[in-house]
Amino acid sequence: MQEGTNRAPVQEEFFRRIGEDSLAPLWKVLAGLVTDEPKTTIRGHRWTYDEVRPYLLEAAELVTTKEAERRVLVLENPNLPGQSRITRSLFGGLQIIMPNEVAPPHRHVAAALRFVIEGEGAYTSVDGERAWMKPGDFIITPSWTWHDHGNHGSGPVVWLDGLDMHMVNLYETSFREADEESELHEPSKPDGDSLARFGSNVAPIEHGHTAKTSPIFSYPYDKTKEALLKLRRSDEPDPHFGFKVKYINPLDGGWAMPTIATCMQHLPAGFKTERYRATDSTVFVAVEGKGRTTVGDQVFEWGPRDIVVVPSWVPYQIEADSDAFIFSYSDRAAQEKLGFWREQKLKPTVQ
Repeated sequence: MQEGTNRAPVQEEFFRRIGEDSLAPLWKVLAGLVTDEPKTTIRGHRWTYDEVRPYLLEAAELVTTKEAERRVLVLENPNLPGQSRITRSLFGGLQIIMPNEVAPPHRHVAAALRFVIEGEGAYTSVDGERAWMKPGDFIITPSWTWHDHGNHGSGPVVWLDGLDMHMVNLYETSFREADEESELHEPSKPDGDSLARFGSNVAPIEHGHTAKTSPIFSYPYDKTKEALLKLRRSDEPDPHFGFKVKYINPLDGGWAMPTIATCMQHLPAGFKTERYRATDSTVFVAVEGKGRTTVGDQVFEWGPRDIVVVPSWVPYQIEADSDAFIFSYSDRAAQEKLGFWREQKLKPTVQ
């Protein structure tokens, strides 16, 4: 083609022709596909539990567990309405179960975490073992395990559901199965069996556990809080995290779930973390305490049971007005296995 010739019409005609054969020019979209830095599509947001709770109670009046199967209000990221995503890769929702109700058994490829927000007397049953729920407990439903829920208490019980369903759906590997014959699975193992076998720095010599998920599926809050308070008595707080622990698989020391990273951190009253960012968009749940989280130029005040989501690669810092304990989950576990995960501990802002 001669120099100086207007090639735009010729190029457009070329793009039209190759498009008819399901082809497209990479050079027109490359900058948007391979970006210099992460370009998040979500935004920071806070869900105030005291504002959400009345909706949960209303949902319990309007819809039975039999009708809903799982009575959950989805925590939708404001930038992704209608997609059932709290982050691009993770689901978040608040599930409520009332006294004497049962959420029937089913299983699915997506793995789930349950983080108990309110109430006692409910349980989740995983492959024949019941875990009784208390606020602050972290409970795992591993991939493709039968599970059901019930409430033997006198009041509502609410927990946060976090699932990796969007990772599963990305690979188009979702399967689900319901037990049409029974409303619940009777326990086949004693309560606390998995914790007794694997939760004391020992394991049966021939335990036979081959799943990638931790053999412990219930991590009680009182034990996690005790560990954090012991750290506080002996260590100085990390400037970016305060006192922070990860929930681990005791067999290999890795994350408790193969796709979802889960942590608990403690910030003493008056402590303010240094600015930090990482590639895993993260969901934070305040268990105790009050404070604020600054996400980019957004500031979210929070108290007990409030939920804050922080997008990928957006700087944030957390300040505690009173002693705070904060649970978090993200897709860091999956990112690390794929070699994607990065973090940046930012220097203090010069005033």
